Amino acid sequence: MITINLLPAEYRRRSRTPVKLMVGFTSAVTVNSLGIAWLAWLFFGVVAEVDSEKNVLQLELDGLRPQVTYHKALDTERSRFRQRETALATITDSRVSWTRKVDELIDVVNRGGEGARHFVWMDDLTVDQRADPRKNSFGSLRAAGHSGSDNFAQVANFLEDLENSPFVQDFTPPAPPEGTQTLIDEELVPSVVWAFPLSLELKSPEDRQ
Repeated sequence: MITINLLPAEYRRRSRTPVKLMVGFTSAVTVNSLGIAWLAWLFFGVVAEVDSEKNVLQLELDGLRPQVTYHKALDTERSRFRQRETALATITDSRVSWTRKVDELIDVVNRGGEGARHFVWMDDLTVDQRADPRKNSFGSLRAAGHSGSDNFAQVANFLEDLENSPFVQDFTPPAPPEGTQTLIDEELVPSVVWAFPLSLELKSPEDRQ
């Protein structure tokens, strides 16, 4: 049906936008504006916050990096000194303190009681520290010993005391007693002397440890 309005223009009803359409359009614009604002906040606000936190962490990292480098240098130096200490300890353990050994030998000699158990003295003392693992030799000690008694059992007593002393811990056990009797002037004390050899072989560094 066609409607024709013949009223003059000043008497005609003005056309207006429907209220529902206006409300819907306004709502859509508002929602879109809020969405755009939220996206902008996410992009600029969160990104700016992340960048700020990143810069703070980067500053902390830059401050810690020299300390980490210094710590690594100290760790390397400690490892090097530990290796050196281990090497020195190995060398020390493999060496024999001959000053201590001579003191231990003198202690055994003095425990003889000047003839109560044995009366022994040495003419010489020779130490050979040359090691030859191919011959299973790691050094030796040689001495020409004398027992001032006509009782040869005192030589055995001395070797027994030596074998039970700390002195022999670094050596293989001594050989069975042997010797030759030497006659001396009856006016001397002792008048009879037994000469006997003292020969000891060093143990390997592993066995000494």
